[in-house]
Amino acid sequence: MTWPRSSRPARRSLNQDLIVDTALELLGKGDLESVSMRRVAQELGTGAASLYAHVANKDELHELMLDRLLGTIPVPTPDPARWEEQLREVARAQLSVLTSYPGIARVGMETTVPTGPSALRHGEGILALLRAGGLPDRVAALAFDTLALWCAAFAVEVSAARSGEIDPDEVTRRSEQIGAYVSQRAAEFPNLLTLGPTLGATPPQERFEFGLNVFLAGLAASKP
Repeated sequence: MTWPRSSRPARRSLNQDLIVDTALELLGKGDLESVSMRRVAQELGTGAASLYAHVANKDELHELMLDRLLGTIPVPTPDPARWEEQLREVARAQLSVLTSYPGIARVGMETTVPTGPSALRHGEGILALLRAGGLPDRVAALAFDTLALWCAAFAVEVSAARSGEIDPDEVTRRSEQIGAYVSQRAAEFPNLLTLGPTLGATPPQERFEFGLNVFLAGLAASKP
């Protein structure tokens, strides 16, 4: 007698791409701390030990996740007539990707320079845009580093606020405390008293755009 086969789908062949895909799915539902080798293995219906043939440890997994996401950011073919706007578009896209996955921006801040294949292609594309703008090589190199750090740092702040890591009630309480302290010492803190409300009332996206505008204006002014 021939017994019917199980209706369960066949297990997918384990490989690094599948592990990273699964990790990103988990990250999209939670936070970076929840993406562990054990948790990914559970999602794949296997043991954590089987993952180590493809990924060394959790830190490498997180770096692979960041590399995958950097590869989704489109970098246009350099146009010397539009290099500033092209950089602006890439920076916005990078911020969008990094804030779409809670905590992933920290990976780039806490590790050495990302050196995965997608990160390298991303960096190559941005450097090409900077050089297309006619910037001196040293300026282009340092501008690339500055832009990457700016986007990552801002993404860390935005992601923390969105995920609840930063308690808005606590922020309000601290702001009120600082406001009261500064008001009582107006002669000592005249600038904070005058400009502090502007800082507190300006939304993150506007602050990001302001920094980006200043950065690009500085680059344009550095052209020979």
